Amino acid sequence: MLYDCRSPADRDRGVAAAIEAVKNGELVVLPTDTVYGIGADAFTPYAVKALADAKGGTRQAPPVLIGSRHTLDGLTFSLPRAARDLVEAFWPGALTIVIEHSPSLSWDLGDDSGTVAVRMPLHPVALEVLRETGPMAVASANRIGQAAAVTAEEARDQLGYAVRAYLEAGPCPDPVPSTIVDLTGDVPRVVRGGAIPMEKLRDVVPDIVESRVG
Repeated sequence: MLYDCRSPADRDRGVAAAIEAVKNGELVVLPTDTVYGIGADAFTPYAVKALADAKGGTRQAPPVLIGSRHTLDGLTFSLPRAARDLVEAFWPGALTIVIEHSPSLSWDLGDDSGTVAVRMPLHPVALEVLRETGPMAVASANRIGQAAAVTAEEARDQLGYAVRAYLEAGPCPDPVPSTIVDLTGDVPRVVRGGAIPMEKLRDVVPDIVESRVG
C-alpha cells in the first residue's frame, strides 16, 4: 500500500500503517534526507533477513536509523568524544557514524564485528516513524544493481509486494549519500565521502582523516 504523505490525512494513515508494520516484523519504505530507504525492526532477525532478501540477497549489514540522539546512548557503553561532537554538529542529517555497539544488544544485523553504522535522518516523516518504532535497520530502497529510489513509487516498482507500506513524500531534494565516519579506532576516519564535506567535519574534529584505498 502506498500512502501519499504530502496529504495530511494520508500521512497520518501512512505513518500509523508503517509503525504497525515494523512492529509486526514487516518491511516499510520511507523517505529520508538522502534517498528512500527500506526498513525493518533492527531487533527482529527475520525482518532484517527479509530486508536483505527484498534487495536481492545482500549480505552487507544494514545501517541503523534512529529517531533521537538519546537513542544512541542505549546502543553503546561508551561513546567517543569525537562521536558526540559530530552528532551534536550534524544530527539530524546526512552523517553516518560507525561505533562499537553494546554486546548485550539482542539483534542480528548479519555482522559479528561488534560495530554498527548509525544515523538520525533529517526528514519529518522518517523521524515520526522512528520515534515510535525505535531503531530500524534501513538500506537504500532498491534491488541490488538498480538505481537508488528517489520516490516511494520508484521503490515500489523495484520491491513490489515484499514491502507492506510505502510512504511517499515526493522526490528526494538532494539524493547524495550520507558521509560515513568510522569512530572505532584511535583516529576518526571518513570511510565514504558524501553530503557532508571533509572541511566541515574537520571544523568539528580536527584530527579526522580520510581512508586511503589501495
